[in-house]
Amino acid sequence: MASGIRDKVAILGMGCSRFGERWNCGPDDLMLEAFQEATADAGIDKRQIEAAWFGVCLEENNVGKTAVPLAQALRLPGIAVTRVENACATGSEALRGAAYAVASGAYDMVLSLGVEKLKDTGYGGLPVRTRGVNNDLWLPNSTAPGAFAQLASSYAHKHGVSVPDLRRAMARVSVKSHQNGALNPKAHLRNRITEEDVLKAPTIAAPLGLYDCCGVSDGAACAILTTPEIARALKPDAEIITLKALDLSVSNGEEASFQQWDGASIATARRASARAYAAAGITNPREQIHMAEVHDCFSITEAVLMEDLGFSAPGRMVHDILDGVFDRNGVLPVQTDGGLKCFGHPIGASGLRMVYEIYQQLHTRAGERQLPRVDLGLAQNLGGHPHQNVCSVSIIGRLGA
Repeated sequence: MASGIRDKVAILGMGCSRFGERWNCGPDDLMLEAFQEATADAGIDKRQIEAAWFGVCLEENNVGKTAVPLAQALRLPGIAVTRVENACATGSEALRGAAYAVASGAYDMVLSLGVEKLKDTGYGGLPVRTRGVNNDLWLPNSTAPGAFAQLASSYAHKHGVSVPDLRRAMARVSVKSHQNGALNPKAHLRNRITEEDVLKAPTIAAPLGLYDCCGVSDGAACAILTTPEIARALKPDAEIITLKALDLSVSNGEEASFQQWDGASIATARRASARAYAAAGITNPREQIHMAEVHDCFSITEAVLMEDLGFSAPGRMVHDILDGVFDRNGVLPVQTDGGLKCFGHPIGASGLRMVYEIYQQLHTRAGERQLPRVDLGLAQNLGGHPHQNVCSVSIIGRLGA
């Protein structure tokens, strides 16, 4: 009988490039930047890595359609490398493949790496079909801001929340992320903003304004995974960080086709998190999870996810946000590194970047952002629109926690 991956896979080392407009770097430079940090952290030589999973979404803008660029950029020793893609959850998909390989016993030491180089396209948003990438990303008459703006309208209607109150909560989400991102040297945007800045910014897709939307950037992040036994042998005096659960839910068309979805939630996040909690033995996520990194492509996405992930009761997320529950000094800190809001969204890297922040917090290496207590953290990575998406939920913690 299947038993999940709880405490079967350890994160031996992680690395993350600086995110931003990296005009002077190619994808290979970003990969190397993250990889060198990870191998130094793991204390291993790359010849000890037996296989790799390579996450990149928009291959025409980046590295091509094969896994060869990862092997070449890092000069990997002729090992198996698999390229994966799953929309904006591509980084999490690379982690999932690598983790399952270790959990199955197929390999002892593997690499998971995600990268995306988007700024060179010269386009302000994520590229679409007419800007050099494949047809799969083209949704007629739909834009990401427009789709997530509808999520805001649907939520307000369902729960009887006034638009001004919802806008204030969304503004608090953005202000909080910028406060945290200002403390992070790897973030793309490190400027602090005010609620007034958010509310007076130009409208992108009502009720979303400029500061409610994440930006576009270049970046890479990676993890080196092994078994807890090997991790303990290599690092006898260190905390061993393990995966407690890793679940994935993919829309089957129900939301868009059968008119049973109310448009006020992310259905896949509810499914994936419920299964992940069960696998990790979590019965009260608000109390047992000590921090979360979620897919805040827009401020309303993070806000709604607080209910989808069980951190807020139905209809209560506006009150919790305004009460500071998810601030860095709150009951359940969210986006302590600044999130997509301050890192931007190099698609292949985002999921692994979220895990990197939790890993740093668990090792008490987060500097000014360090939380007083972290035993368990959650990373939620979303790809697609509210009505058609893929959602990954990863729970990470100390061995035995």
